[in-house]
Amino acid sequence: MKKIVVIGSLNMDSVIETPYMPKAGETISGKSVTLIPGGKGANQAYAAGILGGRVSMIGAVGRDAFGEILKSNLDRAGVDTSSVSVIEGGTTGQAFITVDGSGENSIIIIAGTNGMVTGELIQEHIEKIRESDIVIMQLEIPVETVEYVKDLAVSMGKTVIIDPAPAVAGLPDSFWQGVDYIKPNETELEILTGRKLRTLEELKEGARTLLVRGVKHVIASLGGEGCLFVSEQEETFFPARKVTAVDTTAAGDSFTAAFALALSEGKSCSEAIRFGQKVSAIAVTRKGAQTSIPTREEVERVGDASENLG
Repeated sequence: MKKIVVIGSLNMDSVIETPYMPKAGETISGKSVTLIPGGKGANQAYAAGILGGRVSMIGAVGRDAFGEILKSNLDRAGVDTSSVSVIEGGTTGQAFITVDGSGENSIIIIAGTNGMVTGELIQEHIEKIRESDIVIMQLEIPVETVEYVKDLAVSMGKTVIIDPAPAVAGLPDSFWQGVDYIKPNETELEILTGRKLRTLEELKEGARTLLVRGVKHVIASLGGEGCLFVSEQEETFFPARKVTAVDTTAAGDSFTAAFALALSEGKSCSEAIRFGQKVSAIAVTRKGAQTSIPTREEVERVGDASENLG
């Protein structure tokens, strides 16, 4: 099995359950608030670890209670956290997540120490990148750091996977050149391409523009509909498994991690996508970020023939 390194964010999530999303100026009564370990980077590392991968994490937390909890939770999932720096005087990142009655969410992120993941910090842990085979990143750390690591990883011959969230408009072509896989959702693909994408054909066209800019493969997740895979050689739509969604938090992170894990085990791209769909389909039936991510045993119990998980 190949080694995976995740470079990205660690957040403590404050998850607020509410009947519906409030409008501007509206006050409503929420149902509950819960603190749950999260952050897109940490979610992906946790998922890859709990699913049985050989995974390490590079990131930063503050010397505070949230930082200790986040590192301990990754440790329990089998993630190597020796390259998660503890920054004196820094505050661990936080995310405030509102989940409505249908399981949809909206998120506000406070970067904290995630904004301190710089090229200098990466250099302190560069051996973790050298000894890895697959590098996963997101955009909850500085974009210039993501591009810096991407260039390093490409020069070392690593497989680079980027989950472009939160999406940033107007990124230069240099940012994308050499990236093996990106996994935007529909909204993120619109932001990255600067155009509205209403139909499947328009989504394909949007994905193809990213290929022109240097990305090798695009996996666009389309929520409950499924996902679209686009490369120079192939355009394939993968229907989603039918489930009853409770909370979509970390669904995309679960998919990305499971996809990378399957690649690390020598699976084909199509097999890896289907495995990612299976994992994320379980995650959306549970509440929270890392608390929703299934173990390998739970995923294998679902069975390939299952059409309905909840």
